[in-house]
Amino acid sequence: MKKDSSSTPMVTVHEVARVAGVSAATVSRFLNGTAKVSEEKRQAIESVIEKLNYKPNVLAQNLKMGSSRTIGVLTQSLVSGYFADAMAGIDEALQGTGYAPLIVSGHWHADEEAERIELLIARRVDGLVILSGKLKDAQILKLSQRVPIVAFGRDLSSPRAYGFCLDNYWGACEAVGYLIDQGHRNIAFITGPSDHQDALARLAGYRDTLAKHGIKEQQQLIVGGDFQESSGLLAVERLLESGQRFSAIFCANDLTAYGARLALYRRGIRVPEDISVIGFDDLHSSMYTTPPLTTVRQPLFDVGKCLGRAIVKMIGHETLDIEVPQLNLVVRESVKRID
Repeated sequence: MKKDSSSTPMVTVHEVARVAGVSAATVSRFLNGTAKVSEEKRQAIESVIEKLNYKPNVLAQNLKMGSSRTIGVLTQSLVSGYFADAMAGIDEALQGTGYAPLIVSGHWHADEEAERIELLIARRVDGLVILSGKLKDAQILKLSQRVPIVAFGRDLSSPRAYGFCLDNYWGACEAVGYLIDQGHRNIAFITGPSDHQDALARLAGYRDTLAKHGIKEQQQLIVGGDFQESSGLLAVERLLESGQRFSAIFCANDLTAYGARLALYRRGIRVPEDISVIGFDDLHSSMYTTPPLTTVRQPLFDVGKCLGRAIVKMIGHETLDIEVPQLNLVVRESVKRID
């Protein structure tokens, strides 16, 4: 009968030391590389490690040295493509550094975010990466006194807290400017949450670009949303029921555009032949919508890589020479030129 390997007692440092004929302290120094070990003892220890199939308790070793070799990552969703791209970038940046990510979600609730961060700190993470969220900057700065923090969607600069934003205002100006260049004048806007910094910047970009081109803002064409597909669908229903004329819709993000597209489809309204639609984010699925979505690309994978590199540099007390990625307009097939 095959022996169940799971029932085999774990080999300890003391067992390795006993068989090798050295002290446990010598084995520990060899494993940690904290002191020189004679060639004779090194060979004896390596031979016993191989013979007994000894697996060092890396976590225990790191904690003794004051490090867990983990980076806490606070996201807002574990299923959103938006956050998934950023987390993939963080993971790539940490490869080869000896650090591993430990990911939790705050679900867009400040209290839950604070609770999850406390959980990560209790697990002795070496640093924190925060992807957006509801926490105030002052809260993050206070938390950084306990652990180094790098945050996305924040403008922070202190010895233990660094954050950067992408230029959402510029991106919105590009999107609306493109619609105007294509002949559109009656442009509806489905907003993001009223307390979200990115959403407010995109709303400002929409308004200022209309004004720059001498187009009077129509308050009835601005409809509230929350960055979710359902809000895009409901917003378009409200726009259509209002009787307001519009030839294009600027959506505060791609998910909103997906919902808007569905609402138009259900009414038999073609995109872009009847109504043009433009989004913001450039999620991976946006190139496969019907038609493929014109949108403002946020290079979220690159953002994640910047965040991962920044937290490692901050932990190592290195200079944060981080080049923040730039937004750009991706033109596909969901916008029609009109006369």
